[in-house]
Formats: sequence, C-alpha cells, structure tokens
Amino acid sequence: MGKSSKDKRDVYYRLAKEEGWRARSAFKLLQINEDFDIFTGVKKVVDLCAAPGSWSQVLARKLRGSDKTDDSVKIVAVDLQAMAPIPGVIQIQGDITKVTRHTRIYTITFEPRHDKTNIMGLRPAWIQTSLRIRAV
Repeated sequence: MGKSSKDKRDVYYRLAKEEGWRARSAFKLLQINEDFDIFTGVKKVVDLCAAPGSWSQVLARKLRGSDKTDDSVKIVAVDLQAMAPIPGVIQIQGDITKVTRHTRIYTITFEPRHDKTNIMGLRPAWIQTSLRIRAV
C-alpha cells in the first residue's frame, strides 16, 4: 500500500503546524533573518500577497514581540483572499494593483498627515511608485 498524502508532507510542514505557523514559508523568512539580520531597526512593513499569513505572523512576533500595543510598529498585510486575523497586523483585502489600495496602504503605514511631503499633495502615481520601491 502507498503512503497517504499526509505522510508525504515534508518535515517543515509538520513543524510549522506544531509551532503554530500558518505555512512552512515562515521558516524561510526566519532563516533569511538569521542569515542577514533584516529585521533590525524595522518599524513599518507591507506584506503584499500575504495569504495565508505566515510571513505576517513572523513579522508580528519578531517586530512586536509580546507588546501588541506598540504604535511605532506597523505591519500591513494585503491580499485578494481573506485571512484569519493576526494580532498586531492590519489586514487589507483587495487588489494591490488598484490605486485606491495604494492610497489606503500608504495612509495606514506611513501616516502622511505627519509627512511634510503631504503638504504639497500626493499624486496616485507617486504613491504607486513609492510602494513598489518599498516592496522590493
């Protein structure tokens, strides 16, 4: 008799479920951080195409720790699919190619009311370019 589909899953799939991660991709981000220390000094993150949310989970645990009330850390997860809530993560369900989403992401994440460039007025094309640059 052959193995069931559950037996064929790799060790990281099972480990992710045991540790409470939504997907095994959480380990990829943890390894990248371990190798390159990418979270140091990070306060604002936009997780594009975020579903199922494992990277947002990692970000919330690493950047916020146990302090879920720290307003200096902003994590925004955006995806077409709905996701279960993640403590400390603002979720937006929608298409990231729409200008209205870019404006909402920018407003939530970067607080333009405190940004001096907002005095001159933000153009949707500028917001779109800014988000693309920050996402890379």
